[in-house]
Order: sequence, then structure tokens, then C-alpha cells
Amino acid sequence: MKSKRHTRILELIQLHEISTQEELSDYLKAEGYQVTQATVSRDIRELKLTKVSMGNGKPRYAAVAENTEDLKEKYNHVFQNGFVSMDMAQNILVVKTVSGMAMAVAAALDAMECHEIVGSIAGDDTIMCAVRTTEDTVTLMERLKKIVEDA
Repeated sequence: MKSKRHTRILELIQLHEISTQEELSDYLKAEGYQVTQATVSRDIRELKLTKVSMGNGKPRYAAVAENTEDLKEKYNHVFQNGFVSMDMAQNILVVKTVSGMAMAVAAALDAMECHEIVGSIAGDDTIMCAVRTTEDTVTLMERLKKIVEDA
């Protein structure tokens, strides 16, 4: 139900100049969706909708699609700026970071969709990643090394 509602919200904001949660709620209710203001507010947040100004100065909701190439650069930049060193112990990858940067670097690793990583734990300046296999750890280290070298 939620995914159908989200899809319909995206369609509605393209079809109509909807500028308030109340307007969006009214459109949804007219189509048979039972929604509250809290539900609409949560949907807007989950869909990452933003208000943009129209030519007439009136704001309206719009979906902001970030360029995936720009995001990749941002995550690489966070990784490059926080990275200090890395080492492996079989299928465990330990990444040392600048003090206070471990969580940001771990979030960048998550966003990079490193399929080799099963999960990671970040402290203040150290990240421990559980990697699927020893071979995957070597492959991952090579890929991360290239990212650092491209800085």
C-alpha cells in the first residue's frame, strides 16, 4: 500500500502544482487513500520531496533526483579525506581513519555498495569490515587503494 501511495504521490506532484501537505492529502483522499497529515509528512520526507519555486513565485513539491555520478564523487571524496591506512586479517578488513572520521568513512563505504562487505562497525578512527572471503578482501583493498590514489 505504501509503495503504491508513494508512486501515486510522485505522479500527482508531476501532474499538479501541489504546494502544501494539505493539498497533497486532499488529492490522495480523493483517490481513495486514507491518509493523515502525519502520513503525508512522513511520505514527503521518505520520498525526499522538496519545494521549488515556479515562474510565478508559487512554491510546489518536486522530486529531487541526485546525479548518481555526483554522489559517487562525494562518497569517494569522503573516503579519500578520512582514509589513513588499511590492513587485513583473512576476511576482516580494518580501515584506519583520521580521528573522528570513522563513521563518515563507513557510511561512504556503505553507499559505495561494496558487495564484498557483509557488515561494518565504526569507532572513532577505526572501521572493522566483515568481508565475505579472503579473496574478496584482497579485491576490495585493491579497489579502495585506487580510490585513494585518484585523490
